[in-house]
Amino acid sequence: MKLSANKGSMKRTQKDYSLSFKLQLVEEIEQGLLTKSQAKTKYGIQGDSTVSKWLKKYGNFDWEHRPPFPMSKTPEQKILELEAKIRLLEKQKARAEHLAERADKKVIIFDMLVDLAEKEYDIEIRKNYTPELSTSTKKNTKKH
Repeated sequence: MKLSANKGSMKRTQKDYSLSFKLQLVEEIEQGLLTKSQAKTKYGIQGDSTVSKWLKKYGNFDWEHRPPFPMSKTPEQKILELEAKIRLLEKQKARAEHLAERADKKVIIFDMLVDLAEKEYDIEIRKNYTPELSTSTKKNTKKH
């Protein structure tokens, strides 16, 4: 990343941005600290739709169905807004379900790997805790 001569803004020379950078930028925009165009200028992002894509992908708002400016709303507009919120919540729910399913699969794979390692190397990796107190705990409780 290089600083350009004008106003100390950054000019990016790479096309790949880290996930943490994208999330930070999305958070700044959603908190109202920057507009999309200000973020693009501040961080030297060259693509016109890059920030919009990040907002849609990583943001908490439904940027596709956002009204351009606040006005008093008719009942029909309120219904449309609520429907948009429902779509957003369904999208977030689907994402959460996907992540939960992925986590479950990771747990299953991890268990399989531990089983394989225990069998292959003939060692116990998992600790088997019994409901009884351990011997060190029994000693401590008898002393008091």
